[in-house]
Amino acid sequence: MSIKTTPKAPARRIALAAAASFFGLLAASGSALAQAYPNKPIRLIVGFAPGGAADYVARAISDPLGKVLGQSVVVENRAGAGSSLAADFVSKAPADGYTLLIASPSSVSVNPTMNPKLVYMKDLVPVTLVTTSPLVVAANPKAGINTLQELIAAAKKAPGTLNYTSSGIGSAPHLGAAHFSSVAGVQMVHIPYKGGAPAIQAVVAGDAQITFGTPPSVLPMVEAGRLKALAVSSVNPTPLVPGVPGTAAAGLPGYSMSFWYGMFVPVGTPADITKKLFDATQEVMQRADVKAALAREGTEVALSKSPADFVNFLAEDNRFWAKLVKDAGVKAD
Repeated sequence: MSIKTTPKAPARRIALAAAASFFGLLAASGSALAQAYPNKPIRLIVGFAPGGAADYVARAISDPLGKVLGQSVVVENRAGAGSSLAADFVSKAPADGYTLLIASPSSVSVNPTMNPKLVYMKDLVPVTLVTTSPLVVAANPKAGINTLQELIAAAKKAPGTLNYTSSGIGSAPHLGAAHFSSVAGVQMVHIPYKGGAPAIQAVVAGDAQITFGTPPSVLPMVEAGRLKALAVSSVNPTPLVPGVPGTAAAGLPGYSMSFWYGMFVPVGTPADITKKLFDATQEVMQRADVKAALAREGTEVALSKSPADFVNFLAEDNRFWAKLVKDAGVKAD
């Protein structure tokens, strides 16, 4: 007689429960590993050439941001089309938190206003405002222009003969110059470059007489005596650019503007990753050494209260830049 044996029901249930528990732990462990962020280097994309304000801000925060996040943050320059190339690149990147964008009004508000075919902003999510600062109007010392009033007089005496450089069509310096020309009632010729550094170098070399530039691009050349700072683009002087008058003291109180940089990620980036990036950036930008490094280059820390706060800021700011583009008659090539 053969005897057929089977596990007792309670034993079978215990075995199944143990197996389920084991595989459940494996699944949970795998999920946790998949959700661990960051677990590889992060790219911080800049839409301008090395040496300009965007590049300086990105490099000033990349190392401390990497230390807070526990992974290296690598700055990558993708210059061109007034920073639109970089914004478009990030908008199409995987929404996993490993490709970030440092952007200014040029890529966020100006370029889409000038060219409605640029639709990348619908695929980008604002994280936080990072910095703000004025522009600096500067001249080649050999141009014989030492004040803002002398610049206006020279431009009115010979309309269309003075050349000015900027970091690109639609950039904040370009619009700053266009706005200046409108307020002052002058006509100058715009020479765009793919970043602040080459734009400044062109004026230093004498290829143009004037530049409207960001403080990190202009100030080193001013301090070296290779450029003459005429004014900052704020009504009042600022400690960010010591010894340089604001537009009121310089004789053009109706002219005023500033620009900013902020962080963006591709749409679809998980909310917890966006929050982690926001929190890490807040921590980094509160550091005294980071604030001091940025201040030395004429840039001030400016933070959003939340990603939603940055969204609200952008809605209002977009109206300002769109109106400036229209009023100044700025056109894309």
